[in-house]
Amino acid sequence: MPQDLLSKLLKTRDWLLADGATGTNLFNLGLAAGEAPELWNEDEPDNIRALYKGAVDAGSDIFLTNSFGSNAARLKLHNAQSKAGHYSRLAAEIGREIADQAGRPVVVAGSMGPTGEIMAPMGTLTHDDAVEIFHEQAEGLKDGGADVLWVETISAVEEFKAAAEGIARADMPWCGTMSFDTAGRTMMGITAPKLAKLAESLPNPPIAFGANCGVGASDLLRTVLGFQQATPHLPVIAKGNAGIPKYVDGHIHYDGTPELMAEYAVLARDCGARIIGGCCGTMPEHLEKMRAALENTEPGDAPGFEKITAVLGAFSSPGDGIAEIAPVRNTRRRRRA
Repeated sequence: MPQDLLSKLLKTRDWLLADGATGTNLFNLGLAAGEAPELWNEDEPDNIRALYKGAVDAGSDIFLTNSFGSNAARLKLHNAQSKAGHYSRLAAEIGREIADQAGRPVVVAGSMGPTGEIMAPMGTLTHDDAVEIFHEQAEGLKDGGADVLWVETISAVEEFKAAAEGIARADMPWCGTMSFDTAGRTMMGITAPKLAKLAESLPNPPIAFGANCGVGASDLLRTVLGFQQATPHLPVIAKGNAGIPKYVDGHIHYDGTPELMAEYAVLARDCGARIIGGCCGTMPEHLEKMRAALENTEPGDAPGFEKITAVLGAFSSPGDGIAEIAPVRNTRRRRRA
């Protein structure tokens, strides 16, 4: 298989800027609560073009397609499970259109979120069924022209493995991230070093692996430092939320400013991340500041926990299960992430 665009860029660049939030941006474009974003790939394609173009114009080298929930298990909630491949293909086709107009190399990454079901033996979703769910989505994204596939917000080893197998059947390169949102672990108890070892042990390892979403930027960088304990050979991904969500005037608002996310981006690079982006709450104005900071700030040594909390705010928990961490309350911080 010819080398994919993402691998080529990683060979020539010290860091790459990924995109920001999908949901936050689409809600700002009029998506209603409870509405499946993936249906907009067919019903509101201009809004999806605006989503992708916003990231590209802000300087992103990679953007994720609007297909996070475009699998049969999630679309079943909207009686659209039979169109999982269809909506996945449309998401990638629109992405291909925007990337090809960018005038520079931009990676179209086919987003693949969790099924939303618990896998056996704890739940009812079997390995074989999960593999087929991911395979169907992968084929749709491949047909639509995605450069790579991007598994994200996973919490269980079993689902990560099933996604990898489904992608292998589609013969596509991929990246994979988990969400470390429970005292520095995933909901199913996975630590950062365990994910690092898992990613590199797979028969078809990802191009890069890492963390997305979670709690705040401080916690995510603690996770990135945790990856380094496993001395990974694969590039690391950091996609943190733009601050902490707050309910303001009937809407969810993330309090991370563009300037703060710029500081987060530089710290993420210094922690060892090669692919750096944002997750919930991250808008084009955040990405512009992140790009400028990465371009104009010299690389530094890996920050300690004290520096991370001083710049981005306190950790949400006193530890992550793999190391002793500074107390949650940190009086030296300037502002909360």
